[in-house]
Amino acid sequence: MVQEHEPSTTGEAAEPTATRRIADDTESSRASRGWWDRNADEYQEEHGAFLGDDRFVWGPEGLDEAEAGLLGPAEALKGRDVLEVGAGAAQCARWLAAQGARPVALDLSYRQLRHARRIDEQAAASGGPGVALVQADATALPFRDGSFDLACSAYGAVPFVAEPVRVMREVRRVLRPGGRWVFAVTHPIRWAFPDEPGPEGLSVAASYFDRTPYVEQDESGRAVYVEHHRTLGDRVRDVVAGGFRLVDLVEPEWPAWNHQEWGGWSPLRGNLIPGTAIFVCERD
Repeated sequence: MVQEHEPSTTGEAAEPTATRRIADDTESSRASRGWWDRNADEYQEEHGAFLGDDRFVWGPEGLDEAEAGLLGPAEALKGRDVLEVGAGAAQCARWLAAQGARPVALDLSYRQLRHARRIDEQAAASGGPGVALVQADATALPFRDGSFDLACSAYGAVPFVAEPVRVMREVRRVLRPGGRWVFAVTHPIRWAFPDEPGPEGLSVAASYFDRTPYVEQDESGRAVYVEHHRTLGDRVRDVVAGGFRLVDLVEPEWPAWNHQEWGGWSPLRGNLIPGTAIFVCERD
């Protein structure tokens, strides 16, 4: 989750205030598009070095698809049609292209996709692969049935929609029979703890079972950021309701080499509680 902001005391427009309240799909989608368009530059500047231009990282722990092989062996990706949902600057899709796959990178945010185009243009100068970019909502994918062999999402879309089963069903629709869908989200247990990387983030502060969305809103009460909490059991039921079979649930451990803090993720917390949950699913 994005950390709560302190109110402005400078006479400038007030910072958003954090609350927990209901937010439907329409409000959540509008908030997500606006937030990522406003914050894409800062996000890529802060995290771009860690994410790389053509690296497939599943989350702040730094679990790399090149080592994890959650989509299957790298050599088996050649010639496969792959959809990345919530692609941001398409770093994961670019890695897939380098393995010989045919990726499509989809994101709700125009500004995030502009960063993807910027990286593609830089890569093209040295003969690097570019990727197909599509701006669209994950709950209404603009592709025909059975268009892809694989689909993936590293913290994209799923945590930000009010009805994640809609995403699951859309992904299932565009996958071919036997297709694999792998997505990473904030580990549900983290919602019980403050979003702080230090010792103050180690004590339970809220009910794990409170599914009320986290919302940042402006002075008029308009949501500018929304994130939805689901328990681990909820996520499993969403996968099944979406028509998938859960093959694996991966909870990456924090590696000794990773010394960075990323929001509430940190070595201190990562060595004690999981920060990311990765669901490996297959379509019948």
